[in-house]
Amino acid sequence: MAVLNGARRNEAGVLAWCVVGLCFLALGLAFSARAALGLVMPLWSAELGWTRSFISGTGAMALMTMAIVAPFAGRLVDRHGPSAVLAIGLCALVAGCSLIAITSSPLLFVVGFSGLSAVGFGIVATHVVSTGVVRLFDANRGLALGIATSGATAGQFVIVPLIAWVMTAMSWRWSYAALALASLLLVPLLLGAMRRGKEATVRGGAPQTARTLAGDLGYLVSRPVFHALFWSFLLCGYTTTGIIETHLIPFAAFCGFPPLPSAAAYGALSAVNLAGMIAAGWLADRVNRPLLLGAIYLVRSTAFIMLMNVGASYDMLLAFAVMFGAVDYATVPVTASLVASRLGIGRMGLAMGLIATGHAVGGALGAFVGGFIFDSTASYAIVWWSGVWLAIAAGLIVLPLSDRREAAPD
Repeated sequence: MAVLNGARRNEAGVLAWCVVGLCFLALGLAFSARAALGLVMPLWSAELGWTRSFISGTGAMALMTMAIVAPFAGRLVDRHGPSAVLAIGLCALVAGCSLIAITSSPLLFVVGFSGLSAVGFGIVATHVVSTGVVRLFDANRGLALGIATSGATAGQFVIVPLIAWVMTAMSWRWSYAALALASLLLVPLLLGAMRRGKEATVRGGAPQTARTLAGDLGYLVSRPVFHALFWSFLLCGYTTTGIIETHLIPFAAFCGFPPLPSAAAYGALSAVNLAGMIAAGWLADRVNRPLLLGAIYLVRSTAFIMLMNVGASYDMLLAFAVMFGAVDYATVPVTASLVASRLGIGRMGLAMGLIATGHAVGGALGAFVGGFIFDSTASYAIVWWSGVWLAIAAGLIVLPLSDRREAAPD
């Protein structure tokens, strides 16, 4: 009997790590489908006559859809488990990418990208993946979170170049068709691995059906730790998605760097970002998590000071890319680990969904404010200084939290 139980535990452990790998791939596909918008934009303009303002506006609408979908997706995970929810998100991504691949209609493009695909982006996201992964692990939870959620950045330097290759060798339509096919093939694999895993046997892993949404919202709003994580993650969105992902390459061009070296620097940032997320997850299992999270934000503030001193030095731009990449998405596994232990696994989906919405709002503010300030001053100095002080503020918000690892009641 002991041998049988040991074999079952080993099988469950292997399946759990398989789920981590599949979630990594799912996030890579979803984030790559988003990133492909900018890659294909010139071709759409030339071939279909769509203006760049129309295409970028469609992208902005997709971000709004994602912000709305995020908390609902998290709530569904709490009530029904992650398997079906992720499958729904992947199917939405399949439908959206398929529609984009076959249409030349602006209206259907908006439906495909800002509607169907955006629903997929909002579901196949770090908050849903982290909630699903947490249910599968007692030990090495932070490491598992770091690996699974690092798929969000892996797509930027692994899958996006593949999309570019397909686009060059065949056409942009085949690129989106390939994304749809890959997402479709992933659905049964992910469903099978998660259902065979131990997601319903880990403490807090069973779907929650008895509690009310109002009760869970009331609990979260009453907890200071939720407010600390929410507002720090909103500032995280401003300082990453908002001003860096949107304005770093335009800033590099402003400094006089050609497009290829600028893109290479951003690629280096993404590569280091992958390693930074995994390292942060590994450290979350071993060190004081609020101190780790605060340090990540404070290092980020220092990176902005380095960015302000790039001038005409490409070496300085690369050094910034490495430094910022190490702490870019590194907040995700640490924040998710804190949510799991401090707010409860049974309501983690809702909590992470709301926190992800805060991140999206911060990102939207950063993107808009960065453009407005540059248009007004012809300089990015104020933008980067805002990154310095808001990253410091985020660090100061989370530093006072305690690192109690006993699970909160569900």
